[in-house]
Amino acid sequence: MKPLVLIGGGGHCKSCIDVIQSKAEYHPVGIIDKKTHKKRMCLDVPVLGTDKDMEFILTKYANALITVGQIKTSTIRENLFKKIKAFGINLPVISSTTSHISKFSKIEEGTIIMHQSIVNAGAFVGYNNIINTMALIEHDACIGNHCHISTGALINGGVTIGDGSFVGSGAVIHQGIKIGKHAVISAGLVIKRDVADGEIIGVNP
Repeated sequence: MKPLVLIGGGGHCKSCIDVIQSKAEYHPVGIIDKKTHKKRMCLDVPVLGTDKDMEFILTKYANALITVGQIKTSTIRENLFKKIKAFGINLPVISSTTSHISKFSKIEEGTIIMHQSIVNAGAFVGYNNIINTMALIEHDACIGNHCHISTGALINGGVTIGDGSFVGSGAVIHQGIKIGKHAVISAGLVIKRDVADGEIIGVNP
């Protein structure tokens, strides 16, 4: 298995470790976290150091995954992606054994496809995305870069979601809808109209 360094040691990291270990492709060798914790493990993966040690640690490894979560804003994950790429590190696509990814879809580097999620035929998923547990990316949908499609969200056919956007748990985006860049869709909403760049939808429109 290929060694993989994880960037971020919070709750999302735990879910990522579980997904990574569902396949015998990558082995999470350690975590780089924002600050030192007394507990030096996340599940069964050790913390190797903090952000200040990142460059030194990454010189030893070829592969990394951003395991910082994303609630509303994508800024932290975007900045980490740029920093890691500047070091020349590979950010692989990680997918669960229980996910389904159509051979007719395309997924870019640094994206994680979590347990029981589906990426259907003709779909495109950009860089550094979280496609969370049981999310659906339907046929011909296009997900930009640095997005988080949360647990159980349904992105229907032909939907476009701009860079840096967040779709909350259980939200439903109707077919053909366009969601702008850095938009926020709260959990459980049904979206039947286009959403502008930076728009925050906190109540059912």
